[in-house]
Amino acid sequence: MRSLLLAGGRSSRMGQDKALIEIDGLPMITRVVNALVEAGKEPIRISVASPEKIEAYAAVIDSNYNIEWVLDSVQYAGPVDSIIENLNDPLAIKEDHVQLATIDVPWVNADVFTSLENSMSKNDMAVIPTDGQILHPLIALVRPNILKLQLKKWNDESLREVFLKNPHTLLMIDCALIKNINYRKDL
Repeated sequence: MRSLLLAGGRSSRMGQDKALIEIDGLPMITRVVNALVEAGKEPIRISVASPEKIEAYAAVIDSNYNIEWVLDSVQYAGPVDSIIENLNDPLAIKEDHVQLATIDVPWVNADVFTSLENSMSKNDMAVIPTDGQILHPLIALVRPNILKLQLKKWNDESLREVFLKNPHTLLMIDCALIKNINYRKDL
């Protein structure tokens, strides 16, 4: 697993499946997958809530991409639970670094992912993008073996808190590139 794309949310605040909302003619999930591929972050493990989502999302993603589809064992449990589940999959942890991503950052591009990788120091557990005000841990570059150990002790802290308690780098990214879409007004 070179990247883990979290696509198992309800999209309840949006009122419709965010992954399939089009931005400039492309569904959000397609835009994020394209950026990951362009940055060389394949294979991409996409974590979803149901088999129906696999069909819907696969229909809008280039079939030539190296995609591994996985179902969350608990539907809509949340992003941290999905990360823990995927990091604990012995077949998944084959890389020193794993790029986390979510479908609701449709303006993210390959340069963001490349910059995160170029900023990772040998002591970092994660490189976390920030716009100077908000940290974006769900699009961080992580060392899965270290993060996995930290998440074993997870007690409902936010992922941000887990990252900040461990060696990390914060990387300034243009807020327009990492803007999170939750509501229609965010579009």
